[in-house]
Amino acid sequence: MDKHKFSDAEISGVYRAIAERRDMRHFIDKAVPAETLARLLQAAHQAGSVGLMQPWRFIRISDSDLRHAVYQLVDQERQLTAKALGERQDEFMRLKVEGILECAELLVVALPDKREQHIFGRRTLPAMDIASTACAIQNIWLAARAEGLGMGWVSLFDPEQLANLLKMPEGSQPIAILCLGHVEEFYSRPMLELENWAEPGDLEDFISENYWSA
Repeated sequence: MDKHKFSDAEISGVYRAIAERRDMRHFIDKAVPAETLARLLQAAHQAGSVGLMQPWRFIRISDSDLRHAVYQLVDQERQLTAKALGERQDEFMRLKVEGILECAELLVVALPDKREQHIFGRRTLPAMDIASTACAIQNIWLAARAEGLGMGWVSLFDPEQLANLLKMPEGSQPIAILCLGHVEEFYSRPMLELENWAEPGDLEDFISENYWSA
């Protein structure tokens, strides 16, 4: 037996969290304990990052007026996205795309300024700062699911407008709004699949060997 291997129960828990993670939009009115939020943020901070640059920054939105202002920015982009979708505009507008005003905790995840000084692993792939931060977000997502909490990643916003709203320094960049909280139930399948917006692809269509296969 591999001495580094988790127990069967622990392995099952990891795969269950991955399989049952959902991009949640519906939340109930119940607070998230401070110690739970601290654990989730610590899980995020343990993510792998290129060159150990740890490019993630988390802004907890606790002010009610500021939360509403964030919501207004998202709703503005929601309207513009709907128009850009053309014939799917009405279908898109029927979707619930965020839970900003309902979730217990609202977090904005951002990249800091002065990232150009981090060259290790980014000389030819500068977007690895975004990739590293996405790993941190996924850590929160999976830990939240294990804790029985739902999380939704909202990307419908203008980065410059949100940065200005949150008084972020020049060169920084918000990349995610995270809605976190208790839910009545988790979606049985991804919500966009349930709403017939899109169908997930089969794994074999995403794998090739040695060379690219269309």
